[in-house]
Amino acid sequence: MHMESYCMFNSLFLFMAFFIVSGEVNSSQILNDEASLLSFKSRVVYDPNNSLENWNSSKFQVCNWSGIGCNVNKTRVLSLDLSGLSLRGTISPAISKLSYLKILDLSKNFFEGHIPAEIGSLFHLKELSLSTNLLEGTIPRELGSLGDLVYLDLGSNRLSGEIPKSLLCNATSSLEYLDLSNNSISGEIRMNNQCQLRQLRFLLLWSNQLVGQVPPALSNSSKLEWLDLESNALHGNLPSEIVQKMPLLQFLYLSYNNFSSHNGNTNLSTFFSYLMNSSNLQELELAGNNLGGEIPSIIGDLPTCLVQLHLENNLIFGSIPPDISKLFNLTLLNLSGNLITGSIPRELCQMKRLERLYLSNNKLSGDIPSAFGDIPHLGLLDLSRNRLSGSIPDSFANLTQVRSLLLYENQLSGTIPPSLGNCINLEKLDLSHNSISGVIPKEVAGLSSLKLYLNLSANNLHGPIPGELGKMDMVLAIDISSNKLSGTIPPQIGSCIALEYLNLSSNALESSLPESLGKLPYLIGLDLSSNNLSGELPESLQASSTLKEMKFSFNNFSGVVLNRGAFSGLPFDSFMGNPHICGSIKGMHSCSRKRIYGAIILPAVISSVFVILILGILGYRLALKLNFKRKLATSTCPEMLEEEHEGNEHKHPKISYEQLIEATGGFSNACVIGSGQFGHVYKGIFEDDTKIAVKVINTKTAGELSGKCFRRECQILKRTRHRNLIKIITTCSRPDFKAIVLPLMPNGSLENYLYPSCSWNHRLDLVQLVNICSDVAEGLAYLHHYSPVKVVHCDLKPSNILLDHDMTALVSDFGIAKLVKESDQGSVCANDSALCISTDGLLCGSLGYMAPEYGMGMQASTEGDVYSYGVLLLESVTGKRPTDSIFQEGSNLHEWVKSQYPCKIEPVLEQALLRYAPHGSVVPSNRLWCDVLLELIELGLMCTQYSPLIRPTMDDVAHEMARLKQYLSGPSEKSGSTKST
Repeated sequence: MHMESYCMFNSLFLFMAFFIVSGEVNSSQILNDEASLLSFKSRVVYDPNNSLENWNSSKFQVCNWSGIGCNVNKTRVLSLDLSGLSLRGTISPAISKLSYLKILDLSKNFFEGHIPAEIGSLFHLKELSLSTNLLEGTIPRELGSLGDLVYLDLGSNRLSGEIPKSLLCNATSSLEYLDLSNNSISGEIRMNNQCQLRQLRFLLLWSNQLVGQVPPALSNSSKLEWLDLESNALHGNLPSEIVQKMPLLQFLYLSYNNFSSHNGNTNLSTFFSYLMNSSNLQELELAGNNLGGEIPSIIGDLPTCLVQLHLENNLIFGSIPPDISKLFNLTLLNLSGNLITGSIPRELCQMKRLERLYLSNNKLSGDIPSAFGDIPHLGLLDLSRNRLSGSIPDSFANLTQVRSLLLYENQLSGTIPPSLGNCINLEKLDLSHNSISGVIPKEVAGLSSLKLYLNLSANNLHGPIPGELGKMDMVLAIDISSNKLSGTIPPQIGSCIALEYLNLSSNALESSLPESLGKLPYLIGLDLSSNNLSGELPESLQASSTLKEMKFSFNNFSGVVLNRGAFSGLPFDSFMGNPHICGSIKGMHSCSRKRIYGAIILPAVISSVFVILILGILGYRLALKLNFKRKLATSTCPEMLEEEHEGNEHKHPKISYEQLIEATGGFSNACVIGSGQFGHVYKGIFEDDTKIAVKVINTKTAGELSGKCFRRECQILKRTRHRNLIKIITTCSRPDFKAIVLPLMPNGSLENYLYPSCSWNHRLDLVQLVNICSDVAEGLAYLHHYSPVKVVHCDLKPSNILLDHDMTALVSDFGIAKLVKESDQGSVCANDSALCISTDGLLCGSLGYMAPEYGMGMQASTEGDVYSYGVLLLESVTGKRPTDSIFQEGSNLHEWVKSQYPCKIEPVLEQALLRYAPHGSVVPSNRLWCDVLLELIELGLMCTQYSPLIRPTMDDVAHEMARLKQYLSGPSEKSGSTKST
């Protein structure tokens, strides 16, 4: 009995001793992990969002630190995820002491220096993402020893050197995702027959400097779904036998390398036949390789799930095989820039899902198939620069979705079918440089949908210019030069209020010029040369503030032309060939004193009288306005919205003034993250670690007006609910203190990304930019069309667009917004002053973003928000602020972009590609990105048109942005890759 008690006591003692020792070991382990993390933090030199602020052993246990994940017992750190926090510094080798780490994600930051080789000792690591940083140097070969690694993303850095062989030849590797794209990696892809990445599903090596051939050993990766080798310097035959062993392949991108087809660059059949086994293939890109050979008929036997096929910019010859129509799910087919001959097979028209068809820059001949009109979703048809003949099919009238119809530089004849006027969504129409005859149909001249350009130049058109041309109130450029048009220039052309370029040269036009021509508000270029025009040049042309380029040569104009106004700086060549013109332009005949008196003195007297009258009217209006403001300042503004009921689901938590003081360090200057007209915005943190932004209204300096702004913003934030609008946490209102408490946005504002500083150098890629612009459009569309109380924001600009943790954009700052009555459909403000009057005495917006009509006293409107949004788009693409010095002399961002579009837009696009490609590397295969940037420019120009009536609605804009977002975020957008483990 005593012996049994002794044994039991001894066992209990041993168990307790083991438990104590085990606890001490576990405690020691987590302390070691804590020390490693603090060492890592010491290398972080900039943390703009204070994301690592709670990394403090005296305040929180390590497993509660932000970005840290531990095991169940909280004895070891298993994950470190600090992605997208804009951290700056270097990566400490001490991170390698987190020996149980499974996930390490430092992507989308500003880490510099080298990748620590010590990371190779983290043998439990499954996911490693260091993408979108500023890392340089070579890839450590030690990473090849991470046998449990499933996901590795080092893309979009500044890495150089070769790919370590150990990374590609780890026979025990479980690697599924490998992304080394968008770096400066060179050398060959070194894989031998012993390299067996059998679990690999995604291999992204695009936009590097890789050379050599695709290694045969890559065929061991038979589970590959996505293979992207685009934009390198790889050579050799297309990797037929390799892709044959990849039955799960969905996306294959080999464009812009130096690949050739088989049999001495003459045979494409081999490659296409080997792709038959990839039954899931959705996108195939082989553009820009100078591939030779004909398109084989077996191309129609490719998997029917193929939706995009890019063969542009090669040396492909022969005809288009009719069997290609078997690919009935294609939405995009690009065969442009080749040597293709023969006619366009009518079988192409059986591909009912086609949305974009590019056949330009080939040697196609014959008629245009009339069955093209049977493709219901066709949005772009480019048949330009071929040898097509015959007439334009009447069936094109059925293309109700077409936006771009490009048939220029062919041998087309016949007349322009009036039925083209049924293409109600057409934005670009180019029929130039053909042999089209007849008159310009009134139905086509009245295509009000045209938003970009109409080009009918270099044909055999005759007859008058239809007055219906004035219905094109959104078109930016019209070119009907080099025809046989006669009659007068219709005065209705003055209704084309968005017009910036007009070319009527080399026709047989006669009579005098309409005064309305010089009153076009945005006209920049005008060419009337080589006609039979007569009379004096209208004064409206000389008085135009926008005209920069004009040609009046070889006509019968008469009168005095002075070197002033819009005519100043024009060369004599612009007027030569008009023997009855005289004036002060260098090289021009001098005028008699009598003609000068009539041209200068008399207009000066009339102008003086006119100026006196205008000043009198303006003075009277100013007096009325000041009187109105005095009355308004002494009146009270009733509440515009009822307070929320006690049981309302959106009732906000009560936060005291003292809590706000504590959270913001007594509203310390060190916590200021923004300033505005009515106060400051402070960052703060509550005891429960909730990060906030406190917008404090300065009631002393702004007086009663600040109170109205405070009430306005509170009311709007309370009544509106949308994922792209900033959400209110609560408000704090005392007689001497008013504040709105909002969640702190970890990624700052769009302003930070468009104009990075030394303290914020994170840039956007194009996918992120489009997503942000789409989010903003959705938020504004909700405010304008779907909110319980319709709202006009009035002050949209980059600093008022905030970005949350996953870069979702939220529209903020409703201090000067206007509320709109439910019944107001066409007008923003009704006569109810309680609904309309907001920030009395303020202009509706910020300089550069305000719609031009606001400067003329018009009330705030949804159209004004659309204008501001358009400025935002143009600013994002061009990188120019609307307040830059180059826009201070009567110009603006819209006008500057228009002066570049479309002929001079390439440099703008190239700069945008540099800006939105990570660390400034341009992908040569950027057709997709160029298309998207061009559409952003075009949409921005539409939104910033001078007349509010012809701007699109925000609902239309949101729809367009959603389409662009879907287009860009598809599988063909490489930088949109996401983890897949």
